[in-house]
Amino acid sequence: RRMLALGALGLAVGLSGCAAHVTRKDFESEVARIRDEMQTGDQRLATRIDSTNARLDSLENALQALRSEYNVSIERVKGQMKFDMPVHFDFGSADLRETDRPVLDRFASVVKDYYPAAAITVEGFADPAGSRAFNLRLGERRAESVASYLQSSGALGDARIKTVSYGEATNRQVVAGAQGPGDEGMQN
Repeated sequence: RRMLALGALGLAVGLSGCAAHVTRKDFESEVARIRDEMQTGDQRLATRIDSTNARLDSLENALQALRSEYNVSIERVKGQMKFDMPVHFDFGSADLRETDRPVLDRFASVVKDYYPAAAITVEGFADPAGSRAFNLRLGERRAESVASYLQSSGALGDARIKTVSYGEATNRQVVAGAQGPGDEGMQN
């Protein structure tokens, strides 16, 4: 029994010697250090939030300018942004008009600044004058004209811009059946 009691006493004394002794000063110092770290982290987070909010405000202003200055409609579709921009072509032509370049310049600027990794699809259309095959090719040439302009003037890389033609597809016409020559079919 005596050996057992001495062993237990030795174990208790040994364990108490292993326990760290923390002074109140050390404890308060460690708590102050942790508080400083948390405050620094909070300040960094607040700065990032402010920066993100400023960027979102700037993006909203840029999108609003596209809407109001160029009559662009913008909508979210399945996690993507759809920009419906009024770029028109003369009857039977795929040549980009000077009057349509500013909206493309503004669009390219918004994409470069806020959507640098975006994949862009340019859709081409034609009014119903002419054959379906002709209008499909014309729509493709028009889409390629816009894509080419965005790539050269807007500095948006080749790999990010695709083109597609809908030709005279009736479900895509702005004014059903309207056709040129003349201004009447320009919307289509």
